[in-house]
Amino acid sequence: MRIAVTYSYRGKIGGIESYLDAVIKEFVRDGHEVSYWYEVKNDSTSEPIELTEGVQASCVEELGVRRTVDSLRAWTPDIIYSHGLLNTSLEDAILTVAPAVIFVHGYYGTCISGSKAFSRPNPAPCDRRFGSKCLLNYHVRGCGGLNPVTMIKEYNRQSHRLRSLQKYAAIVTASSHMKREFIRNGVSSQKVHQVSLPLGSRRERAAVETSNNGAANGHTVKRLAALVNGCDNESESDFAGIWRLLFLGRMTHLKGGEMLLDALPTARKMLDRPLQVTFAGDGPDRKNWQRKAERIQRHHAGLDITFPGWISGFDLQTTLRNSDLLVMPSVWPEPFGLVGPEAGMFGVPAAAFNVGGIRDWLTDGVNGFLAPGNPPTWEGLAEAIVKCLADPNMYARLRAGAFEAAQRFSVESHLVALLEVFSHVTGRDFRSEAAQLTSGASATA
Repeated sequence: MRIAVTYSYRGKIGGIESYLDAVIKEFVRDGHEVSYWYEVKNDSTSEPIELTEGVQASCVEELGVRRTVDSLRAWTPDIIYSHGLLNTSLEDAILTVAPAVIFVHGYYGTCISGSKAFSRPNPAPCDRRFGSKCLLNYHVRGCGGLNPVTMIKEYNRQSHRLRSLQKYAAIVTASSHMKREFIRNGVSSQKVHQVSLPLGSRRERAAVETSNNGAANGHTVKRLAALVNGCDNESESDFAGIWRLLFLGRMTHLKGGEMLLDALPTARKMLDRPLQVTFAGDGPDRKNWQRKAERIQRHHAGLDITFPGWISGFDLQTTLRNSDLLVMPSVWPEPFGLVGPEAGMFGVPAAAFNVGGIRDWLTDGVNGFLAPGNPPTWEGLAEAIVKCLADPNMYARLRAGAFEAAQRFSVESHLVALLEVFSHVTGRDFRSEAAQLTSGASATA
């Protein structure tokens, strides 16, 4: 199969780029031909998506819209696999080339700002259907910025995107929450498909499992598997000392970092244990969070709060392995929240607000605890943190549950479901074609 992947960027900015970096490798590995078409030139400061040898890459900013569409048409893709585009005219033109499937990672066409959350009078998720009434809330409820020109421009863009979604042969999303969101906004339920996200490529997952087996702090695959099967008992020594909490992500007000900071003194007091809290990541609110963290540490003993910046690769694995609890204080309705299952690969449970797609992977008492999300409060978050950590037996079960839940998010199951969508759209069985290609290549080798 010839798959043309389209997106806005080549540089790794966040989760979408990491997903594409993994899935394009898997497409090629399974014998498909792939090309990558992106809008904006790569920023030299960001690491580019790594493209396997033979994958054609084309930049719209360099070619122009007309040459890009002509070149794409000449490449004759069987299917276009889109991840959203900035230029609505480009999107319209590409939709005429071949059957197209879009993986919608966020509120594409269903929110002016894309945040799907109010900031006034207090942070809270928004459950409105997209439409002209959203313009009334943009300033009053703090859905976006203060510039009315930007408001109208983005409203028109999102309105166009919502109309464009109707032209795609299929829409793929990662959570039941997002599936409901698009159906609620007028997309046919027959067109929307929920597909579980993968935790990296097969090679990356194997590397994580290998490193887990060599871990020194007891968070090993072998031991976690024993916990899942009820064949291991935690010792009291595993719960001596401090609790290590981790925030991992972009530092914006919607990610709830300030609410987590407010929750820490209460959680520390209720647990009667020092807390070492790592805020890994960066963003526009980092300095404000750091200043607040310094004030909290001055007034409350037993709190050690650090901000190491963005971490990735081996450093990220080490940080996850050396963490006891992931805290996701997002106050906006996260479309999914892949960092939760990623932490689960290391046996790290999570505490989070019950917003958006979080419930698709986080179950109370199984791999963590949820705090009420509408509205979210620091008191509720502190309670969820304490529920995760207060009882050693419960914590042991949560670690095992986190590891077990993460196993559902394999690249193999993702590809099977995705190719089912592609086959449904085109009327061809791409899974059997890929199997024939890969078996033929193995026989030749």
